[in-house]
Amino acid sequence: MNENDISFAIRGAIFKVYNNLGPGLLESAYEAALAHELKKGGFIVATQVGLPFIYDTINMDMAYRIDILVENKVIIEVKSVDQLADVHFKQVLTYLKLSGRKLGILVNFNTENIDLSIKRIVNKLEE
Repeated sequence: MNENDISFAIRGAIFKVYNNLGPGLLESAYEAALAHELKKGGFIVATQVGLPFIYDTINMDMAYRIDILVENKVIIEVKSVDQLADVHFKQVLTYLKLSGRKLGILVNFNTENIDLSIKRIVNKLEE
């Protein structure tokens, strides 16, 4: 299954979680519910995945944490904030670059319109 197919399924799971829970909860609640929905859909899902990075040839174990990783291909960053900021987009792009993955989904569940709060972020990998 490619990233586009996975992202389509992720989007459906996001809608299901949002329709069941609505806005106003903590990020951790949405993360747990979304991971559950994706697992029910038959996906391999990991949460709070450590993401070390290399600086000056040294592996820095201070792990950043990917909220949800689906099929070891798509990163999901879950937010529950008044509005998404530029730093949230940059965070996902940095996670994509550090991990060598192509696609990330940034979602803000604290919204009145979930459709406008799901953002696809693509890492243009050098070929």
